Amino acid sequence: MLGYAMLLAGAVSFVGSHFAMSHPLRAPLVARLGEKGFQLLYIVVSLATFYLMVQGFQRAPASQPFWVAGDVLWAVSTVLMLVAAILFAGSLIGNPALPLPEEAAKRIAVKEPGGVFRITRHPMMWSFALWGISHILVAPRIDSIILSGAIIILALVGARFQDSKKFIAMGEAWLHWQAHTSFVPFARGLAFPGWPALIAGIVLWLVATWAHMPLGVGAAGVFRWW
Repeated sequence: MLGYAMLLAGAVSFVGSHFAMSHPLRAPLVARLGEKGFQLLYIVVSLATFYLMVQGFQRAPASQPFWVAGDVLWAVSTVLMLVAAILFAGSLIGNPALPLPEEAAKRIAVKEPGGVFRITRHPMMWSFALWGISHILVAPRIDSIILSGAIIILALVGARFQDSKKFIAMGEAWLHWQAHTSFVPFARGLAFPGWPALIAGIVLWLVATWAHMPLGVGAAGVFRWW
């Protein structure tokens, strides 16, 4: 039970500290510590709470799964992870939600969205959420649900908070970006993510799923049927 307590404490503190330090506590902490001091504190708190969550996950006894993860669920999970990898890779290119100088972010936001931003304006956040969903599908245990659920909540609720935060910082530029993008993937119809995101995403997906084997987690993705 100590492992579950540590996992739950880590999950709550990891998610809660992110929300608190990104929104209500950010301004007073920046005023007291300066921007660089705040960033350092943010990194330290994030790493510490993430470490606590991972340690709890490793120490929590494996419970009985709530359902059997057969080939169908593994196939769904594999496809979700491919989509997540493509979204993540594309999110690193021309993303006004990244911590860019305000004017640079505005120049991106007033343009017509391209690449994965034709799919969703929060590709990085959705990549994390899809990671969590895919892992719950094939590992439906209490420990996995707590850890993956924390990532899903942080990603999707954080994306909503990010819309408000970016509007305050960027004003009309962000409203333009919101009007030409969607929160939910493919809500504006099917869209091609672009060749750079597609190729980089496939490579990332193959490397990440292959890495499960040398890490001792077991075969995942297409390597499950290799």
